[in-house]
Amino acid sequence: MARSALWREIAETLEVEIARGHAAAGARLPTEAELAARFGVNRHTVRHALADLAARGVVHARRGAGVFVTAPPVDYPLGRRVRFHQAVEAQGQVPSREITRLETRPADAVEAGLLGIAPGQLLHVVEGVSSADGQPLAVFRSLFPGWLEGLPDALRAGASITAALAACGVSDYTRLSTRLTAKVAKPILALRLRVSEGAPILRSEAVNVDGAGRAVECGTTWFAGDRVTLTVGAG
Repeated sequence: MARSALWREIAETLEVEIARGHAAAGARLPTEAELAARFGVNRHTVRHALADLAARGVVHARRGAGVFVTAPPVDYPLGRRVRFHQAVEAQGQVPSREITRLETRPADAVEAGLLGIAPGQLLHVVEGVSSADGQPLAVFRSLFPGWLEGLPDALRAGASITAALAACGVSDYTRLSTRLTAKVAKPILALRLRVSEGAPILRSEAVNVDGAGRAVECGTTWFAGDRVTLTVGAG
């Protein structure tokens, strides 16, 4: 059998098995060596088949971890009340968050303007990665005014943003504005999102306010373009 026919048949076989639920969304496929042994071919042929599946979005590779079944895009509403955990759980997936930076420092002039505070006043900077079923969906960077004194400790204890704000007396908050811009992933962002350098991403810049209209969060989020469907609504 021609080599091209071999890798195509392997790709078709794996795709059918994935479609039938033999490997669930987010599941890791057998290694190249295991697949090569299964189909009686060399690893180069298996690699070609996996590359074809990846190019069509059926699977995705994580450097050093293996090849995983791609989950369907998560519907993420851009309404007045946006809650990441709720959006992910509503689709039967498990949300998680890794905080990579959490510090309190004086605000510069631009940051102060966004938060409605004076330059030099304290703010909290929070950066991290949001995932669904272990697959990164977005990298985020949020600024919070320093008068939310208990917020860093609440986040360190594992609270969600919503719970951390509630612990600081902000029982509800709404989206004041959102700006969306198409971008491509630069190296560090691509590494965090586990996508290829230059892959399409969406950047969201948003301001959330409390019931009195005070800014409680100014955030920038970079979404993996093929893993999230942003929807606009009034909710």
